[in-house]
Amino acid sequence: MYDVVVVGKANIDYLVRGPRLPGPGQSVNGDAFQEAMGGKGANQAVAAARLGARVALVARVGRDSRGDVVLARLHDEAVDTRFVTRDPDQPTGVALCQVGASGEKQILSAAGANAQLTAALVREAAPVLTSARLVLCQLGVPLEAVEEAVRIARSVRALVMLDPGPPAPLPNGLIAQLDVIRPNASEAQILTGIRVRDRNGAREAARDLLRRGAKTAVVQAGDDGDMALSRDRELWLPRFEVKRVDATGAGDAFASALAVCLAQGKPLEEAGPFASAAAALATTHLGAQASLPMREAVLQLLARR
Repeated sequence: MYDVVVVGKANIDYLVRGPRLPGPGQSVNGDAFQEAMGGKGANQAVAAARLGARVALVARVGRDSRGDVVLARLHDEAVDTRFVTRDPDQPTGVALCQVGASGEKQILSAAGANAQLTAALVREAAPVLTSARLVLCQLGVPLEAVEEAVRIARSVRALVMLDPGPPAPLPNGLIAQLDVIRPNASEAQILTGIRVRDRNGAREAARDLLRRGAKTAVVQAGDDGDMALSRDRELWLPRFEVKRVDATGAGDAFASALAVCLAQGKPLEEAGPFASAAAALATTHLGAQASLPMREAVLQLLARR
């Protein structure tokens, strides 16, 4: 039995930090460089494992040295990689990440083998998907793969959670299959057409997603916090005060922490603050996976609050 099975992308990230982000046509000298495993799927699998969950990842990488690195590092993090398959033609995906001094970021990525994760490959991963308490998906792989993962999870009544990034419109039929959808502010705006800049905008976007069938929507409200809404409750999750270095990976930390708690049967009132604390800690270090916190650190931050 797995607590969380993640279906998503795996990359190698190349990150540069500088005093500010460059504008169009500009060059800015940075002061730090980092090369690390990334991709929302791999990030969330590693994050869930560090939080104490038993985790498997369904993904696709290339038959190249970057793919070797991804598999080795997932193994080191105790993530089951039996269904991380290797594409003979496409390279492992990459992401070019730029981070400014105040923690803001911008990312340009090339999907590579991630774009070759098919519904058939997801069906081959049914042994782990049908053994999961919760299946966590993102949109960095083809929608047919996400829909197949959701179908398999629903067939065994596992919980289904979607982190809809990178953002794209979604059919109502898919949204209606979700136990939890967790968009950030920009993703929520693309999904609903509602401008999300604060708590009220997040609430309206969450209501729209519930009207379309999602059981629970947890919407980022800009820099203020997160709005969690279900049919019978509303929960506001304010930001934890920490010294922010880099926001890369914070959303993945939030999603995976929320997934771990829900897989363990914890109520939203407990899962939400745990996810907020994990996301806050992820902003205190440079990089995505390097910043993902261990369970004890999250519990300590919750205790200090």
